[in-house]
Amino acid sequence: MTVISFVKEKKEIIVAQGANLREKAIQNGIDIYTLSGKMMNCGGYGQCGTCIVEVVEGMENLSEKTEFEQRKLKKKPDNFRLACQTVVNGPVAIKTKP
Repeated sequence: MTVISFVKEKKEIIVAQGANLREKAIQNGIDIYTLSGKMMNCGGYGQCGTCIVEVVEGMENLSEKTEFEQRKLKKKPDNFRLACQTVVNGPVAIKTKP
C-alpha cells in the first residue's frame, strides 16, 4: 500500500501499489478535470490529454511516461503527467489542474 496526497484538496488516499492515478482520484472524489476536460475527456483511454496533473513530490515513484504523454506534454514542465497514463508505485504528492 502507498499514499497519494492531493495538495489543493488537502486529502490523502491509500492505494495499492500499481494503482492508476486517474481511477483512484475519481473513486475518491478528487476532481482532476477543468471545465473543458469534464465535457471532452476520453474516459481514461489516453486519447485526449485533459487529465493533466503536476507531480509535486515522488516522481521517482511513478511509471515512466508513455509515448503519448511525451508527445502531449512536450511543451509542459517535466513534472506534468497525464493521470490516466500514470501508475503509482510509491508515495506521491499531486497538484490537480495545474
